[in-house]
Amino acid sequence: MFLRLLYQSFRRQRRRKLLAGIAVTLGVAVATAMLAVGVDVGDKINRELRSYGANIVVYPEDAALDVRIGDQQVKPASAGAYLKESDLPSIKGIFWGHNILAFAPMLETQAQSQGRTIRVLGTYFDKQLHFGTDDFRTGVEKLYPHWKVDGKWPADDSTEVVLGSRLAAQLRKHAGDSIEISDRPAQVTGILTTGGSEETAVVAPLALVQQLGNSPNAADKIYLSALTKPEDAFARRNPDHMSPADRDRWYCSPYANSIAFQLGEIFPGARAEQIRQAAQNEGTVLSHISGMMLLIALAALIAAALAVSAAMATTILERRHEVGLMKSLGATASTIASLFVTEASLLALGAGLLGFALGVLIAQRIGKAVFQSAVEITPVLLPIVILLALLVTIGGSFAAIRRALKLDPVLVLRGDV
Repeated sequence: MFLRLLYQSFRRQRRRKLLAGIAVTLGVAVATAMLAVGVDVGDKINRELRSYGANIVVYPEDAALDVRIGDQQVKPASAGAYLKESDLPSIKGIFWGHNILAFAPMLETQAQSQGRTIRVLGTYFDKQLHFGTDDFRTGVEKLYPHWKVDGKWPADDSTEVVLGSRLAAQLRKHAGDSIEISDRPAQVTGILTTGGSEETAVVAPLALVQQLGNSPNAADKIYLSALTKPEDAFARRNPDHMSPADRDRWYCSPYANSIAFQLGEIFPGARAEQIRQAAQNEGTVLSHISGMMLLIALAALIAAALAVSAAMATTILERRHEVGLMKSLGATASTIASLFVTEASLLALGAGLLGFALGVLIAQRIGKAVFQSAVEITPVLLPIVILLALLVTIGGSFAAIRRALKLDPVLVLRGDV
């Protein structure tokens, strides 16, 4: 009899059930899309933000004091402390080495050109390095894709250079011209625009600047771009004051601080730290986007619950005589409640499965449109979505079911209600 009542309910009220099912499906679809994108958005947005430059820097401990007067760098008393270029292959060997997207060593010196002293900055442009059996291409082209060159980038094994836009204007040089740097001829392949101090310098291959500064195998700093987890209170703790278990968890978490700590281990006498402004901006952007997606998902589910509530209220009104008859025949409140809850659960299951499939399609379209890549759907998302559909449908039906249980069979059958 119970199953027959269920069947008759869906057969006789197909329009009501369809409208409620559509509301739940759309609500669940939006929630699924937001949850799917929200789970995957951290890595994708982190990669997008990494296109704006480095978030970790490594430099010699003795060079912690870095004083500039205008565009000129004033070296501290400990000048001459360098990092070793030959240690760079060790970067990809740290615990979170696969999170290192790009890096570039920097070496700054001064030289003479056209009767004036100029800054010369050495780095990698598009360098291929070997890490065990793997190859890895890195350099400022990958680390700072927003840097613009009017012309072309120099080759890393050449004497070619690019001129910062402000320096090029002062020297009246253009792409294709020649320039002498401390009596060494060089070819200008492009004019560099960065919005930073690089616009007042000559940017050249690292090997060339090492020769100019008589500093073989040297680098002043190493800038790195790494995928990191947004900083929280645990990330800011000092690992030296942690318990062994907490230290292991901190060390094995992709915080900028823990990655910097691991980098400090492979460069003797060096200090590695996150570029604080970049890390804080990433955490702020991620938290705002995650909060917005959560609000959209909640709004969609609340709207679906209200639609279900309205549909169920109409259903109870139409079926009040059926409820009154069931009560007069001895049906208990739990029996009547279980009938309506089962109806809602079956509706939620069907709408939840359909909404999940639709939500996955929406999430993939968002991924392609915004991030130009597919959104990864985690298997655990399906049971979460089904649970949400059940909560929305049963929650929306609660008031109507409670009203049905309060109906007086005598008044209902007499037509007074």
